[in-house]
Amino acid sequence: MEKAIQELARRFARERILPEAARLDREGRFPQELFQEAAVLGFPVLGVPEALGGVGLGPKALALVAEELAYACAGVAAALLLNNLVADALLLSGSPYARAFLPRLKEEVASYALTEPHAGSDVAALRTWAERVPGGFRLHGRKTWISHAPEARFFVVFARVAEGREGIAAFLVERGEGVWVGPPLPKLGQKASPAAEVALEGVFVPEEALIAREGFLLAMRVFDRSRPMVAAMAVGLLRRALDEALAYAQTREAFGKPLWAHQGVGFKLAELAMDLEASRLLTHKAADLAERGEGSALEAAMAKAFAADACVRGVSEALQVFGGNGYSEEYPMAKLYRDAKVLQIYEGTSEIQRVIVLRELIRRGRWESR
Repeated sequence: MEKAIQELARRFARERILPEAARLDREGRFPQELFQEAAVLGFPVLGVPEALGGVGLGPKALALVAEELAYACAGVAAALLLNNLVADALLLSGSPYARAFLPRLKEEVASYALTEPHAGSDVAALRTWAERVPGGFRLHGRKTWISHAPEARFFVVFARVAEGREGIAAFLVERGEGVWVGPPLPKLGQKASPAAEVALEGVFVPEEALIAREGFLLAMRVFDRSRPMVAAMAVGLLRRALDEALAYAQTREAFGKPLWAHQGVGFKLAELAMDLEASRLLTHKAADLAERGEGSALEAAMAKAFAADACVRGVSEALQVFGGNGYSEEYPMAKLYRDAKVLQIYEGTSEIQRVIVLRELIRRGRWESR
């Protein structure tokens, strides 16, 4: 089944995404038509149980699909796959109310509203709060850089019900009165995956919309499952960069021989290939652990940090192979370069991943590969 879904994703990426990627990047808009086509194939709901309208697969299949889609366009890959992040939150919450929203993810875009102007890497510092009122809560606060907020029909919102990280809860909020969504924020890359600010202006939610009282713990568990997906997107983007650089280095000549025959260029390609394979192996290991339900914070953080860093480094080197042409928007490398950078930032920066790795190493007390 995993091999079949990977091949399906590869064909979709090459036949449908690749021809549209440059245009979507220029327009900076969510690929609604591609989302609808991808929904028929099940990509936005790979992790949702079949009984609730999903495909019923896990993190391993999601990683395979993410790599193939990101090969064509990382921004479109994010647009088509981030509903799986919301699905993880709904499933892991254990809330019957949340579970009822899962079938909607096949046809509707949803957003994961965690980041705030004063709480990015420091999730525990979030200021959005939930005021208890008769019959439920009223939410107040502002979120920022919320992916797909302009298209979202509902949100998983993290808000404070008490002091400390233990006081952070998770709520399900329908788009409507009291929910203000700003215009898409200007971005360097991945422009087909728009992000915006979201303001919660006293929006009322019923009691059952509180889907997790331990919201901080839920957010961290979701990231442990979603980071292999982001790592896989980095792998896909890096594989595309290598393919483009290999093709260029074999057709372009300098000083009477092809570029690849010059050691300064050839070694770049060799290093890129090694980083690509190491990133893929780390990613698949983290996805496999998540699939088996084992604690995977360490492996997920390692995969995400290594793959994202290798991607940014590798795309930069691949662009260098193109020389001046690599700096031109007429060639694919400029877009790949712009799309790569955010992989080191969202779903936890590369620096935060190193904090997690160190924390897990100290907690375990010794290194033992799994």
